[in-house]
Amino acid sequence: MPVVLHWFLPTTGDSRSIVGVDDRGGRSTHTDGAALREPDIEYLIDVARAAERTGFTGVLTPTGTWCEDAWLTTAAIARETSTLKFLVAFRPGSLSPTLAAQMAATFQRISRGRLMLNIVTGSDAAEQQRFGDWLGKDERYARTDEFLTVLRGAWQGPFDFEGEHFKVAGAYAPRRFDAPPIYFGGSSKAALEVATNHAEVYLTWGEPPAAVAEKVAALRALGYTGRFGIRLHVITRDTSKQAWAEADALLDALTPEQIANAQASLRQADSVGQQRMLALHGGTRDGLQIYPNLWAGVGLVRPGAGTALVGSHTEVADRIAEYHDLGIDEFILSGYPHLEEAYHAGEGLLPELRRRGLLSGA
Repeated sequence: MPVVLHWFLPTTGDSRSIVGVDDRGGRSTHTDGAALREPDIEYLIDVARAAERTGFTGVLTPTGTWCEDAWLTTAAIARETSTLKFLVAFRPGSLSPTLAAQMAATFQRISRGRLMLNIVTGSDAAEQQRFGDWLGKDERYARTDEFLTVLRGAWQGPFDFEGEHFKVAGAYAPRRFDAPPIYFGGSSKAALEVATNHAEVYLTWGEPPAAVAEKVAALRALGYTGRFGIRLHVITRDTSKQAWAEADALLDALTPEQIANAQASLRQADSVGQQRMLALHGGTRDGLQIYPNLWAGVGLVRPGAGTALVGSHTEVADRIAEYHDLGIDEFILSGYPHLEEAYHAGEGLLPELRRRGLLSGA
């Protein structure tokens, strides 16, 4: 089957630097002179329209302290786009599953079926506690499992359920609609079990193909029957030299202090996925190309997805084809700044993928 490509809405702000907003430290100071683009609705609409115009299927909208609210933002942008889908990220500990079921049903109706749900169990204790969530990691995954059981039950309701974390009677989302697909990620054993039970698309952060293949095999061994997706940044240009010059410029803008401070903060996370990202580069500038065209420089200073595909449009397409051969069907891409990089990818990379028959559409 062809691959599906999504883009990213920078609801924490955007710039020409990979130093911007840290999930643990708030807004960072730009020592390189890069101006932070505020995530106002006009700019986010520009990014969404660029993604839609150039052929991306949808956009991921993140969740967290420094983000604009994903539900409200995408609901507003849905009226300014026609075909673009919205992968709305949210945490199960932040709202009831019945309310989430109703919100999803409403979104599907007003957007005419353009919602996808990204369930984020959470990784950082300080961030979770900021929203009133004091559960440990294993408890959070147990709650997520119950949450998704009730969510799906409410879509078919009335639904009764009594568990350790939720107890509902007659949960229901009135009026019929097409249920949105569930996207879910996580590298721990508990996360893989939740994905097996509930996800249509399992998401992983960008690691070398061998590591990704191990995850695919581990999920299949548990009985997972859904699709796989991967989250990556991208720097794609007409030539490899141009792309790597952009990566070098992003790296040169980082000070040793910024890298050290970010690494000290990131090491506090109890997320298995985050620790896997940190292990790719060891906190230093040396050896950041961890696989052909796979660059770990973003993860020096940013949490979450820390790798980028870097190279010519042909080279980046080669890597996407390689991941696709492992079983990855969906790619969530991003770049700095997101407006310009949407056009670089949409006008250079996507036509190359179509030429190879990897992407549907003319």
